[in-house]
Amino acid sequence: MTDSEDKKEKKDDPVALFILSHLKQNPGTPSPDDIARALYATKAKKGDPRDAWRKYLPAVKQQALFLARTERVHILRHGEPIDPNKPVKGLIKLALPK
Repeated sequence: MTDSEDKKEKKDDPVALFILSHLKQNPGTPSPDDIARALYATKAKKGDPRDAWRKYLPAVKQQALFLARTERVHILRHGEPIDPNKPVKGLIKLALPK
């Protein structure tokens, strides 16, 4: 198997797939918090604490960076795309490229 075949066979992380589908289904520019809450809503169990969605936030942020570095989403700060290869600070939103 060659390197190019290995790359084709690699599949996206389920969180990355959820981010992409959430962005396609919901117009606007949601924050990583919004996406983590939506992801948690699909996995919530009765009796979970109200802030249990926070455990998904690091994964959402990590996969959003990955998707931005592969140019599949934009990370926005003050409504403008930022460079995902530089440190990301402050409040951000996510959007699909136009």
